[in-house]
Amino acid sequence: MSGFNKVVTTYDEALKDLKDDMTVMVGGFGLCGIPEGLIEHVCKRGIKGLTCISNNAGIDNFGLGKWLAQRQIKMMIASYVGENILFEELLLKGELQVTLLPQGSLAEKIRAGGAGIPAFYTATGVGTLVAQGKEVKHFNERAYILEESLKADFSLIKAWRADKMGNLIYRNTAMNFNPMMATAGEITVAEVEEIVEVGMLDPNHIHTAGIYVDRVIQGCFEKRIEQKTCRRS
Repeated sequence: MSGFNKVVTTYDEALKDLKDDMTVMVGGFGLCGIPEGLIEHVCKRGIKGLTCISNNAGIDNFGLGKWLAQRQIKMMIASYVGENILFEELLLKGELQVTLLPQGSLAEKIRAGGAGIPAFYTATGVGTLVAQGKEVKHFNERAYILEESLKADFSLIKAWRADKMGNLIYRNTAMNFNPMMATAGEITVAEVEEIVEVGMLDPNHIHTAGIYVDRVIQGCFEKRIEQKTCRRS
């Protein structure tokens, strides 16, 4: 959108130009810090053939699990996918392509993409299935594999507060993958808990500068707990 005011009032505006067969990054770690409303409205629009980059794929029937249920994801690039029965079924049936990465490598591939770095060397994964088909180079007598960076057509992220120019503050562990994904999308959409006027955020506390954010929408979040363990009183 044009101008400095990044706020949109509908999810249709927020997801404008998102089409079939695009690559989409989705913030969150487990169910913590996921853009719940954006995920739901992509589901409602029935967009198909997506390459989805996220730490994990939600759980059955919540978060990205909703996209799996509607067969909207063609390829999943992730680090942890242990909470979805459907995910396992689709993978074993050959209905879902999956690339699993070490969590740190996934984070750095996204960060590098946002920084304009095409690839980097890392020792993580050397000698394992992760290294198959990748260039290996030695530095100081230690082997490293070449990992290419990741970018996306859209980044869908969640933040705590935003001002109207798109400057973002995250809260606690809900920060997770959201800041780096904000920099790596051609179009970045932030779903937030609160929108304030420009000047109301302390510049020293801003985590993502508005220059990386294209659209901001205020959401309503369930904040479901992924694994709940109760202690007898």
